[in-house]
Amino acid sequence: MTTYPLAVEDLSMFGTDPWWLVAIKAVFCFAFLMVTVLFAIVWERKVVAWMQLRIGPNRHGPWGLLQSLADGIKLMLKEDVVVKRADKVVYVLAPVIAAIPAFMAIAVIPFGPAGNEVSIFGHRTAMQLTDLPIAMLYILACASVGIYGMVLAGWSSGSTYPLLGGLRSCAQMISYEIAMGAAFASVFLYSGSMSTSTIVEAQADRWYILLLPVSFIIYVVTMVGETNRAPFDMPESEGDLVGGFNTEYSSIKFALFMLAEYVNMVTVSAVSVTLFLGGWRAPYPISTFWEGANHGWWPMLWFVLKVQLLLFFFIWLRGTLPRVRYDQLMKLGWKVLIPISVVWLMLVATVRALRNANVEYQQIVLYVAGAVIAILLLSFVWDIFRRGKAEEADDEPAFDPMAGGFPVPPLPGQTLPPVPRRRSRGERELVVSGGGNTDHTATQSDGKEADGV
Repeated sequence: MTTYPLAVEDLSMFGTDPWWLVAIKAVFCFAFLMVTVLFAIVWERKVVAWMQLRIGPNRHGPWGLLQSLADGIKLMLKEDVVVKRADKVVYVLAPVIAAIPAFMAIAVIPFGPAGNEVSIFGHRTAMQLTDLPIAMLYILACASVGIYGMVLAGWSSGSTYPLLGGLRSCAQMISYEIAMGAAFASVFLYSGSMSTSTIVEAQADRWYILLLPVSFIIYVVTMVGETNRAPFDMPESEGDLVGGFNTEYSSIKFALFMLAEYVNMVTVSAVSVTLFLGGWRAPYPISTFWEGANHGWWPMLWFVLKVQLLLFFFIWLRGTLPRVRYDQLMKLGWKVLIPISVVWLMLVATVRALRNANVEYQQIVLYVAGAVIAILLLSFVWDIFRRGKAEEADDEPAFDPMAGGFPVPPLPGQTLPPVPRRRSRGERELVVSGGGNTDHTATQSDGKEADGV
């Protein structure tokens, strides 16, 4: 019986660069994030203005491209206000804690092949700062630590609404981090590694968006929730929190929170490209007729284009969907994404185990189809049972919230009586000024009697 061995990470090309080359790579990663953020802010304002039939930024620089740079300079020159009741140390450290982990995650993202494809000042090197056998766990850790900056910002401000925003960010992170981890686990099962360069190498024949479409959809939803972007921007929903965790911040500290949000957008987009969209590999039509598309400096171009495509997806969501309610956000995370991700992970693990056991592909399809049919039958039986319970509950007397003389909330299973609605236009009576009877025939008879008299 043949088995499919797990991939063995060959990370020997990392850790051999001289210190000056490591410094150049680190500066490039920082500059890549900063330039991408400056472009993403202008691009978002331009695209949303185009969707809303507005002009958008058009003053600073050609076509308004320097608007985000002008906004950053303006924020730095604004007065820095520190709240009197705030915990000064935590209040100042919170935006730093939110921003630094966002920059750290890009260190393990591959911009090109792991081999010594390019030469920098005569030194052959890989197009990646570094790589780890547990690189994806490192990315998850950075994403989790960044949330603490928002929680601490809300707590240290000494105000009610920032505290609520910080608690919301914590609950949102817990809800969506579980489903994100399950989506990652499916990729680990197929690639046999948690190294980012190895995962990209494993997609040489087929991208994982084709093999694991459910994992890709789950991760796309969770990455919007992780970055607190619309329609999941509950921690800073100005409609009910007046700004959320960053309400009491101004000047450079507020700019750090805004920078952390956009850097996180770039980071999660880069992770999505690495895990599901082939990483730095050229798209299918190009790679078939151009052999050099995946060599040299060209992979960086494909990587940047894919990241910009996902950033446009963020912008498109913000300009299209309204903000959801907080209970809808939690319901989506706990009752939809987590069950689906766990069931999908079990299915992927079963398929991988059957493939390692050398089971034929047709048999695997039959097993999966049988499991899906069984789940559908169980859900159908459960729906029938639940519908019967609902009908029994309808037969019970209606709940009266004012029975005790003061309003009380209903208990589980109790329903409020229907709210009386205004009658339709046809059912309403026509009220005539100066007359009590509005019936047409009665009005005519009254007029005839008056003429006779």
